[in-house]
Amino acid sequence: MGKLLFWIVLIIAVLFVARIAARMAAARQAGEPAQGRGKAARSAPAPAAPESMVRCAHCGIHLPRSEAVLVNGMTWCSTEHSTLGPARK
Repeated sequence: MGKLLFWIVLIIAVLFVARIAARMAAARQAGEPAQGRGKAARSAPAPAAPESMVRCAHCGIHLPRSEAVLVNGMTWCSTEHSTLGPARK
C-alpha cells in the first residue's frame, strides 16, 4: 500500500512540474515575463456598466438610451415614430 501511495504522489508531482514548465514556455513564446502573471492577469475582463433603458413614446418598446432618438424631450425608437407622434390611448 505504501508503494502505491508513493507512485501516486510522484506522478502528481511530475504532472505539476510539467504544467509549470509548459506555462513558462508559453510565456516566453508570447514575449511575456514568466513571473508577474498573478491573479490579475488571469481574471476575466470587467463587464460593461449597465445602460439605462427608455420607452418609445409611440409603440412602447424599451430600448437602450444610446439607441433611442430624442426629439422635443421625448424618446422614440426610430425617426419614423418621432414623426408619427405619441400613441393614442
